[in-house]
Amino acid sequence: MGGASRDEAVPARRASVTATALIGVGLMAAVDEIVFHQLLGWHHFYDGASSAVALASDGLLHAGELVAVVGGFFWFADLRRRGVLAPRSAWAGVFLGLGAFQLFDGVVDHKLLRLHQIRYGVDLLPYDLTWNTVGLVLLLVGVVLLVRDRGARAARRRG
Repeated sequence: MGGASRDEAVPARRASVTATALIGVGLMAAVDEIVFHQLLGWHHFYDGASSAVALASDGLLHAGELVAVVGGFFWFADLRRRGVLAPRSAWAGVFLGLGAFQLFDGVVDHKLLRLHQIRYGVDLLPYDLTWNTVGLVLLLVGVVLLVRDRGARAARRRG
């Protein structure tokens, strides 16, 4: 018979989080690339080679962020079209993606792999602390939103 199946009528919470986390990752990568790579010129994605390689690495980062944002929005739109988007879970996903990118960049790219630093020729400690604190706050906002959404669902089931 036509229409959505019974399974499709239940909000797809995990898919909502994942789709919008992809959007969040892409958006934070875009902010990083536009603000710190292009406008301020503090660093490139890979600073360990020639300026041509550094510029090419920024182009690859830009391509990746576009794929993440566009793919996430197509997935998001499909969830909405099918009527299974879980809005609260989706908001949690955005913040989880924003924070995850920021922390990954600050810890893995900056410190472990040393692909680049936030800025050169300055004391890095205040920059690193700010960069990673912002990422942690964004990630924690996502976790709080996700926990509240689960709590609200559990209360509705009990009530």
